[in-house]
Amino acid sequence: MASLQSLSITFDCLDVETQSLFWAELLGADLDEGANEFVASIGGVHSGQSPTPGMLFLKVDDHVETKNPLHIDLDDPNYPADVDRAIALGATKVGSFDEYGIEWTTLKDPEGYVFDIGRRKQN
Repeated sequence: MASLQSLSITFDCLDVETQSLFWAELLGADLDEGANEFVASIGGVHSGQSPTPGMLFLKVDDHVETKNPLHIDLDDPNYPADVDRAIALGATKVGSFDEYGIEWTTLKDPEGYVFDIGRRKQN
């Protein structure tokens, strides 16, 4: 059984503050605690608190061709166990990362759409 708990729609941003404040204001939502110049979120992303998709805004230096600027993030408290399961189901691993207090693996689904499986780092 999968341990995936929550889903976020993730925006790769040149300016995290502008993007996150725009969407928060548009949706009448508050930014989650811990927002900074590198990462911000709305809707309890990576906390397992929200039953609905949240929005994650992640700082990138530029939009890379191998990664969609808008993609799905799956929060997994047992990361990286479900990465192997995704690969067994037909996903392709692009790379693993550890930045801004979050660790994740970027994958492509069978048709090449990029998504991430990860979690907030354990302290």
